[in-house]
Amino acid sequence: MAKPRGWLEWNADQASDWIRVPGPADDKYTRGVLGILTGSKNYPGAAVLGAEAAVRTGVGMVRYLGPQRATSLVLQRRPEVVTVAGRVQAWLLGSGIDAASRGEKTTRALEAALAEGLPTVVDAGALDLVTDATDAVRPIVITPHYRELATLLNARRGTVKSVSAAQIAAAPGEWAIRSARSLNVTVLLKGSVTRIASPSGARLTVSNAPAWLATAGSGDVLGGILGALVATHTEHIAADADALVSLAATAALVHARAAELAAAGGPLAALDVAEAVPTVIRALLAVPTEGKH
Repeated sequence: MAKPRGWLEWNADQASDWIRVPGPADDKYTRGVLGILTGSKNYPGAAVLGAEAAVRTGVGMVRYLGPQRATSLVLQRRPEVVTVAGRVQAWLLGSGIDAASRGEKTTRALEAALAEGLPTVVDAGALDLVTDATDAVRPIVITPHYRELATLLNARRGTVKSVSAAQIAAAPGEWAIRSARSLNVTVLLKGSVTRIASPSGARLTVSNAPAWLATAGSGDVLGGILGALVATHTEHIAADADALVSLAATAALVHARAAELAAAGGPLAALDVAEAVPTVIRALLAVPTEGKH
């Protein structure tokens, strides 16, 4: 039997290789188009935070297709965001949506996006739509915290024993691995140490995020960062599904460093983290590597 791989801490040297730098031949489409279906009547700010973070991470276009109030707020903050349907290379789904109160129209839109089979980041109110695994590894990365992962696993068909959020918090690495294998998706389990696991057994951690990052909206920012990175690396994901693990770890590292920069030793707000992302990206690009993706 092959020896299981252990957990590896992701660092700036590795992350820098997963920041795609545009070239002179690039246009907004070749740089990646991220489709976003997030936000709701009750939580429109999630859409603003995710779109802000995605734009600041570096992507050719953000296409936001959420509810009217959220659309208005997104455009007020980021007028370059496109709000009509069209081609996308990747999706960010579910942030700021409550699965329990999600309307039929929203559910159909989320299901349609998932059915496209594109690389997809799934958060919060769309997590319940990935409970039924297929035999094949899917180009999906889910981004739950402990409570969301417990809800997701307990909702799975054929589940015999329930698991509590406390059990997952006590053994997050074990549950990230088990979830990735059972769902056939990459799992980014949020916490003081972020753990990323793939169905194939790849395991990465990101540490040293400031405790101030435990604030409303920070997960929405992480989703936007990750969505942008995924949209700019779809060819790599198509060639190797484990590219999602490296991208998820890079997003977590950028998120943590942006929080550290924004906090400067004190409190922060989620929007502060998004605004600090370009500075973190510039610092990562200054790290010498053999080649950028």
